[in-house]
Amino acid sequence: MNQHARPDTAPIPFIDVAAQRRRLGRKIDDAIDRVLDHCQFIMGPEVRALEADLSDFCGARHVVTCSSGTDALLLVLMARGIGAGDAVICPAFTFTATAEVVALVGAMPVFADVAEATFNLDPQSCRKAVATARKASLEPKAIIPVDMFGQPADHRAIAAIAEAENLFVLDDAAQGFGATYQNRRIGTLGLATATSFFPAKPLGCYGDGGAVFTDDDELAAAMRSLRVHGEGRHRYESVRIGTNGRFDTIQAAVLIEKLKIFSDEIAARNRIARRYSAQLADLVRVPQVAEGSTSVWAQYTIRLAPGRREGLAAALKAQGIPTAVYYPIPLNRQEAYRHFPVVEGGVPVSERLAEEVISLPMHAYMDEPVQDRIIAATRQALAG
Repeated sequence: MNQHARPDTAPIPFIDVAAQRRRLGRKIDDAIDRVLDHCQFIMGPEVRALEADLSDFCGARHVVTCSSGTDALLLVLMARGIGAGDAVICPAFTFTATAEVVALVGAMPVFADVAEATFNLDPQSCRKAVATARKASLEPKAIIPVDMFGQPADHRAIAAIAEAENLFVLDDAAQGFGATYQNRRIGTLGLATATSFFPAKPLGCYGDGGAVFTDDDELAAAMRSLRVHGEGRHRYESVRIGTNGRFDTIQAAVLIEKLKIFSDEIAARNRIARRYSAQLADLVRVPQVAEGSTSVWAQYTIRLAPGRREGLAAALKAQGIPTAVYYPIPLNRQEAYRHFPVVEGGVPVSERLAEEVISLPMHAYMDEPVQDRIIAATRQALAG
């Protein structure tokens, strides 16, 4: 930070990874040193230890770590044999990886809309998207709900659709791992749950990483093979076409230490979110957590009237306060995805959100004076 910057304009980090680093201190250094000592840098003993710790945390029988959150999604689709002629229902309001993996295996993403209140997959639109897929002579095989911004999707309603239509559910929990739905941890809902350990995630490492959670023995075994080039009894026997999705041991060592303080950080994120909402609800549409769910607040995202977002972002930037827009273009309007099917009736909520949402700084180490500065600047910018 510039030592000459005025306190009221000193830059504020959007996500303060450095504050967490200071808290963990030597514990991270020692964990990495242990890996440097044994030199098993890929799929070393810390990987197996982390998988066991993650299983204990969320209650899933199997945890299969891998090289990224995108690969976590991909491994599930590959293991289930999803491919040409198949359809997978995805929300239009999400990061590209959710639909990208469907296209990569040769299947067809079919875009459904999201709910106004939660930004998560709208069950009614999801049901219609299944019908849209069949009208396009596709075979619906799966639904990928997204636990958007840290809040679980409506998993009970989605599970009912999946059961009625003979589909499986792959939960994209890249932003939602650590949250709960109906007193169950994310990771135990649907056939499989994929998450990301990208550094900006609530539980992030110091590079790329991901994991799949499942109670299905056969699926877990297939994914463990797929992440190492489809290996069989050993690395030079290939029993299926796989990929290089192995996990880095140093990242596992880092996550072992971070997981120990994760519950405390989740509590802090919820405290910060409550303060934001209490002091901004009279000016903007603040995020709402559905009854029976908890959020890990991967982002704190508000909605503004159309045309006001750019002014707020500029005003906050002038005071050293960063913002972000997740996501300015819904997937159905992206150049790479606009030729894929969209649910009959379109995705009007997704398209509105893309024009109205903006996210404020959010992390577990934000103190009240910093948050008060953000709130005051936001109120001042919107008062005119």
